[in-house]
This record gives sequence, structure tokens and C-alpha cells, in this order.
Amino acid sequence: MPDPTEPVLAFEDAWRLADRVDGWLTRDQARTLYDAARAVAPGRVVEIGSHLGRSTIVLAASGAAVTAVDPFPDDWKYGRPDTEHRLRAHLAAAGVADRVDVRVSTSRAVREAWSAPVRMVYVDGKHDLWSCRDDLRWSSFLRPGDVVLVHDAFSSLGVTLALLRDAATTRHHRYLDRTGSLARLEVGRPTAGDRARVLREVPWFARNLVVKVLLRMRARPLARLLGHSDTADPY
Repeated sequence: MPDPTEPVLAFEDAWRLADRVDGWLTRDQARTLYDAARAVAPGRVVEIGSHLGRSTIVLAASGAAVTAVDPFPDDWKYGRPDTEHRLRAHLAAAGVADRVDVRVSTSRAVREAWSAPVRMVYVDGKHDLWSCRDDLRWSSFLRPGDVVLVHDAFSSLGVTLALLRDAATTRHHRYLDRTGSLARLEVGRPTAGDRARVLREVPWFARNLVVKVLLRMRARPLARLLGHSDTADPY
């Protein structure tokens, strides 16, 4: 029998498969996700927002058990009626489908019925302030020292506002650092320094807003001067 404490795939193999799937996760961010999930494997990771499975593959490849929560709305900008089917096909092709429990539902609905232990949470759901704040409530299932990772933390206005508000009011999350705009939080009582660390990311967020405006103005050469070489928004 396979050892449940061992990863399903080494990171490089997982990334090779995940990188074939459309999405907005960089290699460095995937490494951060993989390492965080690997640290708690074979424990449970909850992913809010799976889309086509780019990040889901990376998480499951670590050896962690993954609950992937996504309502798969087809009226979303990037949604299609077959998105759930495509996700499942990508998981099967990567050989990790048996490690992923796909929940076709909203984050809140799943959370309100949840009672099992969780060791890590990855938030990449709806990017408005209220949804992100609600998704962060999944941390109530974590242990002190466990990690919450939030994608688009300093590139989406709604997510950034949610993190800033959380930093100002929370007694449960410590902001640690970021990989691009993937923020890493730890469950624990924050210090004044932890709260200030979030504020120091505001210039990075402002830079990303400027890049977004430049891309919409088709001013990509100016965006490149700010270090952005992608055609998509910063993430």
C-alpha cells in the first residue's frame, strides 16, 4: 500500500502537469502552496475556488487530502457550463482525483455544515470584500500555527480591502509574507508588527493597480517598465 505520508508527486512533476491547465498561479506561488500543504499532509486542505484545477493539482500532489469548494457559476467572466467536468478531467489526468473531494457549492454553505479537522486553507474564491472576509472564517477550523493562503491578495481591490480590514481588527491571523500577490497568514494572535507588515504591502498593491490601468489602456510598454511582462492582470 502507498505510504499516506509521502507526496503523490514531486513538486516539479506536479507543476509540469498543473502548468498545462489554464489559470493564474505562478510557479513560485505553486511552490508555496505545495510546501504548505506538504507540511500538513496527509491532513485536510480546504481550497476555496478551484476553477480548472491548476492549484488543486499542486495541493493534492503534496499528499494532503483536499476539499475543493467551488459553485462553478457559468455566468462568471471565466465560467462555462463544463467547468466542473474539465476540473475533474484535469485531476484525473494528473493522477490526483482520488485525493480531492469536490464540493459543488458555496464556501459558506460548506463551512456551515463542516465539522471535520482542517490543517490548511487556500482562499481564491470571489474577490469582493464580503466574500473574502467570509472565506477567511474557515480559519476557525485550524490549529494555532496553521496557515491560510490568499491569492490575489494585493492585486484585487476587494481582497486587499478584506486583508487590510482583517489586519486592523483580527485577533486570529498573523500576516507573514507574500509570494507575488499570494499572501501567507498564520493562525495566531497578531502583534503590532504583524499588523504593520500588511500596511507595508500597500505600495505593491498601488503598483498593481497602476499596471491594471496601463493594460486596459493598451500601454504594455509602460507596464513592462513597472516589471510586469504578462498580458494578464498582476497576480
